[in-house]
Amino acid sequence: MKRIAVVRIRGPAGVNRESEDTMRMLRLGRVNHCVIVDDRPTYMGMLRKVQSFVTWGELGASEALLRNRGELRGGERLTDEYVKKNSKFKGIGDFAKAFVDFKAELDDIPGLKPVFRLHPPRKGHGGVKKSFRAGGALGERDSMKELLMRMR
Repeated sequence: MKRIAVVRIRGPAGVNRESEDTMRMLRLGRVNHCVIVDDRPTYMGMLRKVQSFVTWGELGASEALLRNRGELRGGERLTDEYVKKNSKFKGIGDFAKAFVDFKAELDDIPGLKPVFRLHPPRKGHGGVKKSFRAGGALGERDSMKELLMRMR
């Protein structure tokens, strides 16, 4: 199994009810929101259903995402001190490694929001109406590392 990062690219205009419900189940309520799921067939079917509105790919290292965009309830940023104080991990890096290896879940840190609010990507998406394979931004990617770094 592997972790999959999913980012909503397109807004609510022209979305049918079924796709909107699927995105709500994935917790992708707004553009540039990101969630992390695993590659179970259930999630992959949901992603194929909304592939005209989101992009997804394998999550390489999650430490930069957690460090830059990790948010706690109340709007506070995720810090090494908070992770050390409220969980069994020594810091964000230790938790990120365990998370990618399926030895930890986002719920292991109390108060951590499961949705990461990202910035729009530097230098743009390159087209939000075409698939990634056709030179756009939608659908499945090989890796999300480059896009997530541009959206930090």
